[in-house]
Amino acid sequence: MPNGPLVALLAYDGLCTFEFGVAQEVFGLSRPEMGEGWYRCVTCGVEPGPLRAAGGLTATVDAGLEVLADAALIVVPGWRAIDAPVPRPLCDALRQANARGARVMSLCSGVAVLAAAGLLAGRRATTHWRYVAAMAALYPDIGLDADVLYVDEGSVLTAAGSAAGIDLCLHVVRRDFGAEAANSVARRLVVPPHREGGQAQFIEAPVPTAREGARLGPLLDWMRLHLAEELPIRLLAGRAGMSLRSFQRRFEAATGMSPGEWLLAERLRAARGLLEGPARLEDVAVASGFGSLATMRHHFRQRLGTSPAAYRKRFAR
Repeated sequence: MPNGPLVALLAYDGLCTFEFGVAQEVFGLSRPEMGEGWYRCVTCGVEPGPLRAAGGLTATVDAGLEVLADAALIVVPGWRAIDAPVPRPLCDALRQANARGARVMSLCSGVAVLAAAGLLAGRRATTHWRYVAAMAALYPDIGLDADVLYVDEGSVLTAAGSAAGIDLCLHVVRRDFGAEAANSVARRLVVPPHREGGQAQFIEAPVPTAREGARLGPLLDWMRLHLAEELPIRLLAGRAGMSLRSFQRRFEAATGMSPGEWLLAERLRAARGLLEGPARLEDVAVASGFGSLATMRHHFRQRLGTSPAAYRKRFAR
């Protein structure tokens, strides 16, 4: 049985099933390969059950709010509505737990609970882009950022839309157990261990036709294998057998990004992977296609808000 940090997942009437499932999958699933120090997980009810959950389900819980007194991490997986009242006993329990050192994190609309408890006043936070305006009107003292997938303020963490909860949960695993553990969990989930960008990338984009997918898929694989080389757009268009104009249009339709933006994202991904190993920073810059350490530093600062050296210090195996 694991004996690591105790994670408390809140359950409430009207439970957001997907967000709860994300947290349960990451923190509550049995992972004997992680050893005895892995998370212990308990579901605690905000109110007496049985509790209705989205999708016509009914949930029963392991405990009540008293378990928050011992939790190292408390997860609020959504909430009934941004403006729905939050019970005072829940607010009190969250404040007390946070004051003694427990981390409190919200997924999607769960930010409303943290805000009602006063845990976000004067802090940065995020939530689903649909809720940002309403949250800003209700809580003008919160620095809401609608362009990120999650915000880590140390003892208080918030995730954007529902699937961004996966990103935040993996971030917490990475923070607690290192990059290798987070990568292992991500592999079982069949998701990337880290995604670049933020909510702004989730705009409507045309679905590529089967023909375009067949033509561009091999090219994308080839580009990933040749990141260290110069890849001018005319070369890529030629390999795809398209005119320059058609290539640019179809590439963006298929990936949601321009060729240059896609290459930058892939080079950042490759660099992060190399930084988790022993290679010299200069060699990482060349191997991932940035050419120089100065250029790699610039893009890390601009896109990831950190430096290659700081990233290595935090995530190196």
